[in-house]
Amino acid sequence: MTEVTRITVEAVANAPVADVWKAWNTPSDIMQWNTPDPSWHTPSSENDLRVGGKFKNRMEAKDGSFGFDFEGIYDSVELHKEISYTMSDGRRSTTLFTPEGGKTKIETTFDAETENDPEFQKQGWQAISDNFVRYVESTQS
Repeated sequence: MTEVTRITVEAVANAPVADVWKAWNTPSDIMQWNTPDPSWHTPSSENDLRVGGKFKNRMEAKDGSFGFDFEGIYDSVELHKEISYTMSDGRRSTTLFTPEGGKTKIETTFDAETENDPEFQKQGWQAISDNFVRYVESTQS
């Protein structure tokens, strides 16, 4: 039995937790921010945010060279606080949402997969988190 490597990424959005939660979980919003860099996009997103509910985000390189479905089933959902899920390959992830004086800290811890270097995975998930922050802050008036 191999030991699972856990990776944590975090970011702080200058937005209230209710707005962060909504943008994190609404398919039309997910399609706007769920990308590690401008050469990728998320052309479709489905999200049934409840324990036992499923999510699926289609991620693709814009040049059509590669794509995959990122999907899983929710294990726990605590409004404005925590989301945990199991990915289709059995790995687990938990995201915590912590209000901090009008801002929101978003901290995601996930099981690393074994095909890519953990540091590469951390950079990719961090880039997506940073892109999320830019997106949700752009929606604030």
